[in-house]
Amino acid sequence: MSLHPRLHAITERIRKRSAPLRKAYLDSIDASRQRGPSRSRLSCGNLAHAFAACGPTDKSRLRADVTPNLGIINAYNDMLSAHQPFEHYPEIIRQAARELGATAQVAGGVPAMCDGVTQGRPGMELSLFSRDNIAQATAVSLSHDMFDAVLYLGVCDKIVPGLLIGALAFGHLPAVFVPAGPMTPGIPNKQKAEVRERYAAGKASRDELLETEAASYHGAGTCTFYGTANSNQVLLEAMGLQLPGTSFVNPEQPLRDVLTRASAERALEMTALGEDYRPIGHLVDERAIVNAIVALMATGGSTNHTIHWVAVARAAGIILTWDDIDQLSQTVPLLARVYPNGEADVNRFAAAGGTAFVFRELLDAGLMHDITTIASDGMRAFCREPRLQDGRLDYVPGVASSADPAVVRPVAEAFEAQGGLRLLRGNIGRSLIKTSAVKQEFRTILAPAVVVDDPRSLNKLHAAGALPHDFVAVVRYQGPRANGMPELHSLAPLLGLLQNQGRRVALVTDGRLSGASGKFPAAIHVTPEAARGGPIGKIREGDMMFMDAEAGVLEVQVDASEWAAREQAANTSPAGLDLGRNLFAFNREMVKPADQGALSISCGPPCHDGTWEYDAEYELGDSEWAAAAPHEAKDA
Repeated sequence: MSLHPRLHAITERIRKRSAPLRKAYLDSIDASRQRGPSRSRLSCGNLAHAFAACGPTDKSRLRADVTPNLGIINAYNDMLSAHQPFEHYPEIIRQAARELGATAQVAGGVPAMCDGVTQGRPGMELSLFSRDNIAQATAVSLSHDMFDAVLYLGVCDKIVPGLLIGALAFGHLPAVFVPAGPMTPGIPNKQKAEVRERYAAGKASRDELLETEAASYHGAGTCTFYGTANSNQVLLEAMGLQLPGTSFVNPEQPLRDVLTRASAERALEMTALGEDYRPIGHLVDERAIVNAIVALMATGGSTNHTIHWVAVARAAGIILTWDDIDQLSQTVPLLARVYPNGEADVNRFAAAGGTAFVFRELLDAGLMHDITTIASDGMRAFCREPRLQDGRLDYVPGVASSADPAVVRPVAEAFEAQGGLRLLRGNIGRSLIKTSAVKQEFRTILAPAVVVDDPRSLNKLHAAGALPHDFVAVVRYQGPRANGMPELHSLAPLLGLLQNQGRRVALVTDGRLSGASGKFPAAIHVTPEAARGGPIGKIREGDMMFMDAEAGVLEVQVDASEWAAREQAANTSPAGLDLGRNLFAFNREMVKPADQGALSISCGPPCHDGTWEYDAEYELGDSEWAAAAPHEAKDA
C-alpha cells in the first residue's frame, strides 16, 4: 500500500528541516570509514595493549589484520532484573565470533540505574542525566578504535537511548542491539495497583505491599508492564536495529541464547570488510525516527520517549519536534492495550501477536516506512516471529489475526482513531499527556490548583485533609535545570485513589512521570520549566486550571492583565540530599529544555545557534493535513 499522505508530509517536513545537519552528520561518519579492519590504523604498541589479555586464538587473529573484531558495550549489573541476564552474554558472543573465524571483546561497561529503585528517592534526580553519561561512556568504550561492528547490551529506561546516542556518535560502525527479554508474568498489574492505592489510603500494611510488589517483580527480565524499558524494545525493532522478534522472548527460554548468537553473526556480516556494509548512521534516518514514533503511538508507549527520541534524532543530525510527535499521534490509530493503558502485560501482548502483528498492520495501512534495517529484507522481516526448530533459528509469519482482540487489534478495528499521546498548548507553555491510559470521561477537567514545589507535600496535605474535593496538582521546579527532571510516579497511588473515590483530579508538572503511569490526566514535561522562568511558576493556589486532552489545551483561567503582571514564585522545595547530586551540577546548568531532548551534552553536528526550535517554514499546510481523514476506529 502507498504511504499515508500525512505520514509522508510529516516525514518530508522533518527531512527538509534537518537537511543541513543531516548532511554534516553523514559527511562526518563517512569520513571515519576506512578500508580494512579498524585496528589496522593502530601502531604496534597500541595493538599490543589491545590484545594483551586475549587467548592465543583471538590474539593470533587480532595480530593478522584479516578478520573483523566485534565490540561489546555491556550495561550488565545484578540489581536490574532486566540486565542481570547480560552477565553471560559476552561469552556467548565471543564463542559465536570464534566459530566464524572472528573475534569479540567487551569494549566497556556503562552505568545502568533502576528507576524502580530510585522512585521518590534523591537518586531519581540523577536518572535523566544518566542517559547522557551512558552516551559518553559508550564513546569512551569505543574510543580505542579496535572494532568493526558493535553489539549493545541494554534494555531499560535511559540505557537504550544513551547507548543509541553513543552508537550514533560512531555512526560508521554497524550496530546490533541485543535485549534480554521480559520476566515471566507475576501477579496482575491491576491487583498490584489496587494494593498500592490501599496502602496510600492507610488500609494496607507495608508487609502486604512488599509481598505484592515482590510477587510482581519476581525474577530475571524486564518488568512486565509497558513502560519505558519495553517501549525501548518496540522502538528499536521499529527502527530495524534489533533482530526481528527479539524483544519479548523470556530470559530462560533456549531461544534467547540462540538469538544472542544470531545477533553476533549478523553484526559480523554487516562490517565494512564484507559485501553487506550497514553502518548505523545510515540506517537511522528520518524515516527510521518516524517509524519509532509511529510504533510508540500505535502501542500507547512511554511518555519518556517524547524526550529521549528527540535527543536520539539529534544525534543522527535529525530535528524531531513535539509538533511532529503530536501530528503523528493524530495520524496513527491505537492498536494495543497493554498496562498501564490496558490490563495485559507484555507477555500477553507478545502471545496475542505482538510487534509482528502491529508492524504488519501499520505497513499494510501505509503508516510505517519500509526501511533498510539490520535484517536482509527490510521492515517486512519484522512481521515474522523467531522460532527454535531442531536447535536452529527459524522465522515464521506472524499471526494473521489477533489472538486476543482485548490486547491487539487491526487498523480497521483500532481501539482509538488516534495514538497514545497529545501535545497541550496554553498560557503556561507546552506539555504532553498520555491519553491512551486515561478514560474518555477523565480527559477534561476544570478545577482549582493546589501548588507545591515538593512532591511529598501532596501526601502530607491529603493526610491533613487539606485537599479540595476536586483539584489540579501543580508540581513545579521539577524540570531538567531545577533538579534533573525526576519521575514523579510516587504521586500515582494517591491521585489514582482520589479519582477512584469520584473526585476529579489531575497533575500538571515540569517533571516527568514513569512510563508506567496513567489512569488520571497528567500534563507533564511543561516547557519552559519553572527554573527557566516558565509561566508554570506564576500559578497560585486556587487558580482555576482547565485541561482538555482531546482538544490539546492546558491553561490557567486568570485575567490576562493580572497574569502578565504576576511574578515568578520562588522555589520552596527543600535542598536535596547529595548522594552524588553535586557531581551533576554542570549537567543541570547546561541542560536544554525538555522539548529539545533535555540534553546536557553536545550531540550531533552543531546548530548555528545551538538550538533547534520549531521552524514554522515546515508547518504542514491545511491541504496537506486534510489530504486524508484519520482512520476510523471503534471506541473501545
